[in-house]
Amino acid sequence: MSEADPVFGSATKSDWNLGPIFDADAHIDPPHDMWKEYLPASQRDKAPWIEHGDDCDYINFEGNRRPVMMINNQAGRDGKNFKMKGRLSEQRNTYDPAKRLADMDLDGIDQAILFGGGPLGSFDNDLYLASFDAFSRWVMDWASNAPHRLFPVGHAPMRDIDETISHVHRLAKMGFKMLQLPAFPQNAEAWKTSSEIKNMKSGQVSAQTGDPKGALQYYQPEFDRLWKVLSDYGMVITFHLGGRVPRFGEKQHFLPDMPMSKLAMAEPIGIFIFNGIFERFPDLRIGSMESGVGWFAWYAEYCDRTWEKQRYWTESVIDKLPSYYMDQNIWGSFIQDRTGILARDLPGGRNIMWSSDYPHSETTFPNSHAIIKRDFAGVPDEAIRDIICNNAKRLLRLD
Repeated sequence: MSEADPVFGSATKSDWNLGPIFDADAHIDPPHDMWKEYLPASQRDKAPWIEHGDDCDYINFEGNRRPVMMINNQAGRDGKNFKMKGRLSEQRNTYDPAKRLADMDLDGIDQAILFGGGPLGSFDNDLYLASFDAFSRWVMDWASNAPHRLFPVGHAPMRDIDETISHVHRLAKMGFKMLQLPAFPQNAEAWKTSSEIKNMKSGQVSAQTGDPKGALQYYQPEFDRLWKVLSDYGMVITFHLGGRVPRFGEKQHFLPDMPMSKLAMAEPIGIFIFNGIFERFPDLRIGSMESGVGWFAWYAEYCDRTWEKQRYWTESVIDKLPSYYMDQNIWGSFIQDRTGILARDLPGGRNIMWSSDYPHSETTFPNSHAIIKRDFAGVPDEAIRDIICNNAKRLLRLD
């Protein structure tokens, strides 16, 4: 039994009467040897490879050697035992289908939306593009072990609108229901960004954040053809944080950065609302994932009151309160957020979804049932069932 193995999980207890759980935000990263199998033959010799060092394992890729970071795989480990660098053997095996489904069963999770590591942050354009197709095929093959339980999110580059649209068609044909986009579009060189993080490759940051100062911006009318394609497919846009990336591994900055990484997601949401994108595409949906939701109702009210006064001189293009679009087009996921739960009936706070964040350091695994009962104390059972299951199904139009 490894250090990260829990002694028991939620499902070993018999006091659960709240029905199925649809985890709105869990994670799946492929094994590093996946790339050599799924990349085209011409690109396989460029794939990352693992070096077993004396102190920890290292990932070698494009001339860089970086330690395996443990922050994204702490499931089952107490906070006092967290470690930032380590070996792959010390991490929980989340990519073996049988072991992953066993962990879901252990924690009492029935279904899950799954965010992956996505493409390689490569400087090589051919490898960069090939990695999107490779990851998509791998994660769909992986999810085919339980397609009724596992719902992976698709990835596409966002540096050129027509290029992204071509990837959307490919992903839709493969059965993806969601498309992960960076909080802001990328620049033409997708592996570069004005938002640099010391302990992360620029390509990793760009995949999540894009470039807030880039020439492409989501409010531009040229993006309407992308929004139309997504609406026609019924494909959900997901923003998995990215408005501001925490400075991982920097002790001085990590804790104050973490809440700001959640609140910063108000900006891309506001860009869609105030630029009339939902007016033109009322069926378009956004999932603001892992952003927390305690700020949703406050944000909706603040935007309503501000819009009422400022709509005239700004020549606002919307004719409904911003909270209307929050309730019609925006969903959000949280991990532990009693404030958001208590605001569930307020404008802007209605489309909220519980998540475990497995296997990241904030995960509720393996005690999700107990944490749900604690955070939802005093909430009617029907409302609990909506937040832990039904709202995620509505987002994906599964009912």
